[in-house]
Amino acid sequence: MTELLIENNQTEVPLEQVVFSLLKQCVEETLEQEEFPFDAEVNLTLTDDAEIWELNRTQREIDRPTDVLSFPLLEQEEDGTLLIYDEDMAGGRVLLGDIVISAQRAAAQAEEYGHSLARELGFLTVHSMLHLLGYDHERGGEEEQEMFEKQEAILLSVGLVR
Repeated sequence: MTELLIENNQTEVPLEQVVFSLLKQCVEETLEQEEFPFDAEVNLTLTDDAEIWELNRTQREIDRPTDVLSFPLLEQEEDGTLLIYDEDMAGGRVLLGDIVISAQRAAAQAEEYGHSLARELGFLTVHSMLHLLGYDHERGGEEEQEMFEKQEAILLSVGLVR
């Protein structure tokens, strides 16, 4: 069973309960499609541009806001295989990491791309979940293509299309 802990620290963008259920569905579908063999725990924080800017500056030394940040807790082997140790488990679940999403930026991007806020938040959640599971599009090439194809397949399976 997946435990998704959601903290809504922002007040700029009103969010209905159905959105939180959808985000949980995105997390669960990502784990299912990736055939993750354990129960998992993920922390997801919805914040504003100011807070995510500060996190981006202090954690990544990039002095600007962003839409999503991923903080994976698991170590990886060179080939991307996740290493899971006993200390990575809590209450029978693997602690995958933290996702921080700027709801403000997600709302602006949804408007810019012409789709719903729910679709944008779902996309950012799936994107970040794949980072927690070891994917990295910043290296480009086949890995980037594979990650983006997986994102679209997961979003399609939960009904979030453009």
